[in-house]
This record gives sequence, structure tokens and C-alpha cells, in this order.
Amino acid sequence: MKEIRGVITAMATPFEQDGAVDEAAALKLATYLLEHGSHGLVISGSTGEAPTLTDEEALVLLRALRREVGEETLLICGTGTNDTRHSIELTKGAADAGADAALIVTPYYNKPNPAGIQAHFETIAAAIPELPIIAYNIPSRVVVNVPPPQLAELAKIESVVAVKQANNDEMQPIEGMEILAGNDDVFLKTLELGGAGGILVASHLAGPQMREMWDAAQTGNIDRAREIDAGLRQLYAAIGVTTNPIPVKAGLAMMGLIPTDTLRLPLVPADTEQRATMQAALESVGLTPVTP
Repeated sequence: MKEIRGVITAMATPFEQDGAVDEAAALKLATYLLEHGSHGLVISGSTGEAPTLTDEEALVLLRALRREVGEETLLICGTGTNDTRHSIELTKGAADAGADAALIVTPYYNKPNPAGIQAHFETIAAAIPELPIIAYNIPSRVVVNVPPPQLAELAKIESVVAVKQANNDEMQPIEGMEILAGNDDVFLKTLELGGAGGILVASHLAGPQMREMWDAAQTGNIDRAREIDAGLRQLYAAIGVTTNPIPVKAGLAMMGLIPTDTLRLPLVPADTEQRATMQAALESVGLTPVTP
């Protein structure tokens, strides 16, 4: 099993202006991210607009990226849905397409109770025991929170190896499970707690700085890590000025890293005010947008 550690970028999915997946742009973006600080990538996560990707689109993109980046690079695929049977099918597909791990979100909308959440993860793990699972706790999107005691129960499932923790108020070690920051603004806190790293968004645009933060923390230079984190706070805030991935896609397009910031409805591109916020944030970290 590859180590699931470090700066892991939850990669945006580039679309052409007509809404089709822009595979060429995705391969180019992936290469850029890996050359600018990322240890690995998540495909078809929240930032990748997973709710509007078909299974086929996600798996075709995963296969293309695996061919592009080689076997050594950590690739994680978002395969969680609110239907356990569907999640199993998609997770099996991701394993066959070359994923190193599956990112499985707490089921949304149908609002399972703790016993249902446990059964959901146990059933997926039993169906694909060879693929490591990262649980994804993000109550702001799925309504249901998975508190630390319940995460500890999930950790007893052999293939559930980590949690992407996107509840900042419950960032703490969990026995038997690695902790990954689910929000950029707690990446440093996660490292200070001895966590494994983060599944991040700001690393699209500040990858070298976030990698330096990681490296500093690994060598015990927490003061340097804090200094870097303080310099990224404006960027973190800008990425949250409206629903992710609207701002980061605007930033990527401004920097010429993707051809267009097209999103699939019901998400719409950043407005003038949001673009101005992102432009100021890019400049705050020393980046010069090539387009407004």
C-alpha cells in the first residue's frame, strides 16, 4: 500500500466550454500539481465536481491520469455515494482503473444513523477488501457528522485506514486511523497533532508553499510552518468566499492553468466580486494572474 501522507490535492476537473470533461487539460493540470508540491491527487472529489460526473467519466479520467503520472504516484478516487450498492460498483471500478485508495464520503441526503454508517463502510470494505478506504467526514455538505468515537469504530474495519476530517471542531487523533486535514485552514493544526497531511484545495495555487509547510513540520520546524501558514490565510479565505470549487477554478483560469473556469450546473462561475477577491489572494502569495 502506498503511503497516504503529505500534500494531497483534491484536483479540480477541467471542463470544455460545452461542459465536456477536458481530458487534455486535466492531464496537464495533474502534471503541474505534482511538479509544484503535491505528493498525490484525489480524482472525483468535491473539488472535482463528483456529483455531476458520471461513473464512466470519473473512471476514464482516472485511467488516463494513471497512464500519465505512472504507477508510483498516489491517486485516490472519490467513490462514495448515498447508495451502498452504487458505492461498491464505483469502488470496484476505481480499483480496476488504478486507484490506490477510495475516498468515501458519509452518505448524504438519506441521513443514515450511526449503525447505517457503520454498515455502509463495512459492506463496501468487505466487497473490495484489497483497496484502502479513506472515510470523508464533511457535515457541512452531507448534514450528518461522524464524531470521533464513531470514527474509532470505523477504524476497526481493516481497510479503513484514514479519515479526511472536514469538521474543524473535531480535529483530533483517532486510534487506528490516520488523520488528513479536510480544510486548508486546519492543515497546520493537523500537522501539529501528528496527522498524516491533508486533502487540500489551496495547493492548486500555493503547492510549493504548502509542501514547504509539510516539510518544515516533518523536521520539527513548527515556527517556519506557522509562518508559511500565516502567509496563506488570505488565499484560504478567498477559496471559501463561495462554494468550492467555484473560486479555485476561477484562480486556475486566471493563472492560465486551465483553459476556462467552466463548471457544471447547478454550480456557476465566480462573479466579478468573487474574482476580485481571488485575484487579490493570488497576488498576496506572489502570483500574477495572466487574465482578470
